[in-house]
Amino acid sequence: MENNYEAIFTHVLPAIESKRNEFVVYQYNTVTEKDIWKFCVTKKWRKKDIASLPLYQIINDILTISPAEFMTFEQIENQRTSNWFSEINQDELQLLLNPGFEEK
Repeated sequence: MENNYEAIFTHVLPAIESKRNEFVVYQYNTVTEKDIWKFCVTKKWRKKDIASLPLYQIINDILTISPAEFMTFEQIENQRTSNWFSEINQDELQLLLNPGFEEK
């Protein structure tokens, strides 16, 4: 988190904790307050200046996050950051992408 976002995060933490507790009710036990904040910063407020948003809008945005919306975001982020081919070597990758390729 950037320094200017930390003060806002601390200020709206009760709303974030409330949303996290709601997720726990829906059996999403691994969601943290920082995950919810990251979702808001990178998805909800992606093209907005967070420091200029009114407090009521920030809290409303946090409290109206649906579990489905959040989990979709998490799945997409996990797919973007995973390296699917990290456990195979270059020869195996070549064989996978070019089945006609034969090793010498």
